[in-house]
Amino acid sequence: MIRLLSRGSPKAAGAAQSKWLKDATSRQLHSAYDVAVVGGGIVGLATARELILRHPSLSFILLEKEKELAVHQSGHNSGVIHSGIYYTPGSLKARLCVRGATLAYEYCEKKGLPYNRCGKLIVAAEQEEIPRLKALYERGMKNNVRDLSIIDAKAIREREPYCRGIMALDSPYTGIVDWRMVALRYGKDFEEVGGSVVTEYDVKDISMVKESPAGSTEGMKYPIAIRDQKGKEVRCRYVLTCGGLYSDRLSQISGCSREPRIVPFRGEYLVLKPEKHYLVKGNIYPVPDPRFPFLGVHFTPRMDGSVWLGPNAVLAFKREGYKVYDFNARDFADAISFRGLQKLVMKNIAYGIGEMYRGIFIGAQVKMLQKYIPEISRSDVLRGPAGVRAQALDRDGNLVDDFVFDGGVGDVGSRVLHVRNAPSPAATSSLAIAEMIADEVEGRFSL
Repeated sequence: MIRLLSRGSPKAAGAAQSKWLKDATSRQLHSAYDVAVVGGGIVGLATARELILRHPSLSFILLEKEKELAVHQSGHNSGVIHSGIYYTPGSLKARLCVRGATLAYEYCEKKGLPYNRCGKLIVAAEQEEIPRLKALYERGMKNNVRDLSIIDAKAIREREPYCRGIMALDSPYTGIVDWRMVALRYGKDFEEVGGSVVTEYDVKDISMVKESPAGSTEGMKYPIAIRDQKGKEVRCRYVLTCGGLYSDRLSQISGCSREPRIVPFRGEYLVLKPEKHYLVKGNIYPVPDPRFPFLGVHFTPRMDGSVWLGPNAVLAFKREGYKVYDFNARDFADAISFRGLQKLVMKNIAYGIGEMYRGIFIGAQVKMLQKYIPEISRSDVLRGPAGVRAQALDRDGNLVDDFVFDGGVGDVGSRVLHVRNAPSPAATSSLAIAEMIADEVEGRFSL
């Protein structure tokens, strides 16, 4: 295993993407391809696009298990274009986020995709948070985050009239976008230059092709077979998997270790009632507490005009379980039997109980939000959507923040590359991540 440290109409753009998506679901399989990409989320789509643009003479296919593309993490997220403040200076994660944000804005401009550079405040509401806020500022400056500044209480009120705080980090380069719309546009780019997209292809096996019949050289030229649950088969020379919530299982079927293991965490949002949207203009975040693994509840305006509040972070009992009662026996057993999750829970048990409590009792969540906007009341919010985060964990209970690449073993291993972990903010960083993965593919497979 290798670890590598408002422009345009949303409705019109969405309609165009929807028509293309329906066309994509009816594509027929050809027999063989140079490269197959497994996973039609934003990272898989961005990487397929990058690879085919670099190698237009090769044949590419993208395989997705759902009826549509980008329906899980890529379609269930906050929609924020992050600027790169939080990450360790010099780290790959920091560099990819900063470059990715620039590329994302440029891409949206070029393709006419709507976005809103509405900015973000990271607000210190208490004196004890100020040293951490200043440390974040220093970190952001080292990461070359654009236009970053520290502002006082008066300037906070000028930016966000209903927000209370004694000091804040102002990031005007932060924005919002519909990341699923962006992901679908990546897919359209991929097809327009000759790539094939096939949906409803749930991969169950990646293995070497059996010996070819006498006189046939197809098995020698396209030695990898990718089979789905319905018995269909795609042959190729090389395979790249970008499986998100199922990255560990895809890795396992080609002979790799399942670690780091994917553990699903559901983030549940509240939504602000329309008559209260005036309370929030841009993104408002708390100063993160380094004792805990997530950023805390925040205020997020959306491209459709709504405002999301949250999320919390609780263990999901199903890898694609967006509802409280969604349950899958295999997913649940996988999670609770994993020693890494057991250790993470023991280290953060009080935090975890608090997250579950706030998920059940909306008033507890609202109380945290009132720390920043006191005018918000319980009657102003409704339960909203949820997303599931594919959190990679090692066996010691540590969150894996590195990008992790893995090859298989034996003959298959020399022809397969698994993207085991593409940590948040993968959507913001998607075009930059695609460049990195494409470099890795070229290096491994000598394309």
